[in-house]
Amino acid sequence: MDNQEQMDYVVDSFAKENAEKGLRVFVAGGSRSGNDEFYVEEAYNLGRQIARMEFKLDFGLSSNGIMGAVARGVLDGWKHNQDKASAIQGITTKEYYNLYQSDEIISQIEDVIVAQTLEERKQKLLNADFVVFAPGGVGTLDELAYDCVAMQDGLLPIKPFILYNVNGFFHHLVEYLKFISAEGFADPIPFIVVDDSAELGIVFRLLKLRYKKTDSTKEAYAQARKLIYELPYFIKKKTDSSIHVEDIIENMQKIENSGSLKEQNELANEVEQAYLEKEIERMYDRLAKTGRDTSIVSDKLTNLKKRKKQAK
Repeated sequence: MDNQEQMDYVVDSFAKENAEKGLRVFVAGGSRSGNDEFYVEEAYNLGRQIARMEFKLDFGLSSNGIMGAVARGVLDGWKHNQDKASAIQGITTKEYYNLYQSDEIISQIEDVIVAQTLEERKQKLLNADFVVFAPGGVGTLDELAYDCVAMQDGLLPIKPFILYNVNGFFHHLVEYLKFISAEGFADPIPFIVVDDSAELGIVFRLLKLRYKKTDSTKEAYAQARKLIYELPYFIKKKTDSSIHVEDIIENMQKIENSGSLKEQNELANEVEQAYLEKEIERMYDRLAKTGRDTSIVSDKLTNLKKRKKQAK
């Protein structure tokens, strides 16, 4: 089976699975909206992207904040489909379900699993094919830490983990995760970082077209790393809606399979340059945020010194 036949097989198998039950995306995010309306807007767009790919949403059945916006996006995106009620699976506990069951959004979700404990709820949520972490509070951080530990300890198969880095929300966390890995306290986690819903749409399509389910931790990790490395190239090439991810993949495979050595080297250099440019762009963004943090710390120190002087 050559690369094109293998790609066709993967596309066909995913299409068949979507038609039968749909690939599932677990989204963890805040039950609050945050102070910037952009968070809610992009959360809604996340839901629309899930529906556009005909994925199904698994979430903790919150109708508020970021998670409520994601659910609205999915429901609105599935309006054309008679089976929209099954587009979302809510997984919660009895205590939380009693809080939300009369809500307008919750009332549209027929597929609800009531777990006995929070631990059981977490485990059922992690049965999804992909995981997306959207902006949120300590509950979202708890979910992320739990999932990382579960993967690291072999209790959860490695699967694509996406950080929805709206407004650079996760930049501190990304640096921290890199640091603890570099210091030898954790295994590296192949997080796929996306900065907006447009990039997320590209990632979803790449996962749908190229990601193969596997029981091999090594293979799953390699697939995620490859996607992370090549993603900036796809972002750079997809300049408008007339350019499709499928066409970019086809062109890459054509060069890799039958292109000249010069064409193959040029493609490899383009992919490398796109990756480096994206990393540099993110680094500048982090430096800008670090500068803002430094300014805040400086103001706090000034105020503390004033209070100390006044207290004498």
